[in-house]
Amino acid sequence: MQATTLRRVHTTPHSPTAESMALADMEGDIFTDPRLLSITWKDLVSVTWKEAVWELLLPSLWLIASLVAEAYGYTLLALGLSFFFFLTGLRVVHNAFHLALGLSRRATDTVLWIMSFLMLGSMHAVQYNHLRHHKLLLSEDDVEGRSAEMPAWAALLHGPVFPVLLHLTAFRQGNRRLRRIVLGELTMSLAWIVWVYCFSHSALLRYHVSAMLVAQCLTAFFAVWTVHHHCDRTHYIARTLRNKIKNAISFNMFLHIEHHLFPRVPTCHLQELSRRIDEAAPELKKKIVF
Repeated sequence: MQATTLRRVHTTPHSPTAESMALADMEGDIFTDPRLLSITWKDLVSVTWKEAVWELLLPSLWLIASLVAEAYGYTLLALGLSFFFFLTGLRVVHNAFHLALGLSRRATDTVLWIMSFLMLGSMHAVQYNHLRHHKLLLSEDDVEGRSAEMPAWAALLHGPVFPVLLHLTAFRQGNRRLRRIVLGELTMSLAWIVWVYCFSHSALLRYHVSAMLVAQCLTAFFAVWTVHHHCDRTHYIARTLRNKIKNAISFNMFLHIEHHLFPRVPTCHLQELSRRIDEAAPELKKKIVF
């Protein structure tokens, strides 16, 4: 982001009031807003080894818990735990997309391969579209952000189409290396699904794969619509949360305007970043997720 001046509203005898003038300045391009450009954030980028280990362990704990619950016949409980596995899995891959896990690039790629196996699909394809989403934010070509302009019910119906569009976009527009990786991860996922349903006799594995297939179909609503609906491309670009309990339950995944403004900051440091943003531009917290 480069610093430029916000647009100014000149006063005339028939010009708007001082309050409306301030609002006009306030709602300028947030990416060139001097208030945001003055925020100190680079100290939040570094990840300690303890934070890195915890990030990787987090989804593992929920995955194990969900499988144990299902093994004992508590399917409803297992579904809730699988939801949190998918949520924390998204947290891990989201940080991986921006190289914010505190790992090397090669280790980060390995994490994306592992999560592609556990969550199904190609996380490298999702990464490609997510980085485009940051660049094309809510524009016509933003495939990831497309459901944000839909009503909630339409975003839910769009769910099964969403992962297909992500993979097709990455395969059609990505370079040769990306296409090979996407094809490899999809082949791995397909082989895994076929083996589980056709050759494995494990009801537990069938439960997990089924839960992940459903979760993939809900991503357009929970990961995109919730954080971008009724937002714009210039100022109120995303939503956020300020309730400590809600942030704890959602593992800070809904601190989304913070992420868009400073995508290199890992999720574990977004709480502190949100405090700094509130001091600089308090109006941004008025659009909340829930």
